[in-house]
Amino acid sequence: MSRKHKILFSIGIGIVFSLFLLIIFGNNAMLELTRLKKERDVIIKKNKELALNNNSMYNEIKRLKHDPKYIENVARRELGMIRKDEVILQFKDEKKVGIKK
Repeated sequence: MSRKHKILFSIGIGIVFSLFLLIIFGNNAMLELTRLKKERDVIIKKNKELALNNNSMYNEIKRLKHDPKYIENVARRELGMIRKDEVILQFKDEKKVGIKK
């Protein structure tokens, strides 16, 4: 191999190496692409969670609009409501009253 060929070969290797570094560390480089893929995966996961939450809320709204038994259950559980003919018996907690066994 002549000296001229060695110089051209070295320049070619240098250019290829420079392009490789540019691809990896440039503005729109592989590292940025990897970061964007991770960010996309996080957003997709959050989107799936929100879709499940929306579906759950949609079903809740549907039941509140059309299911009288469910409405009664919610009224009893969350609001403490009772029917006219019902009586609630409340017992004192033994620990609060001070009863010893």
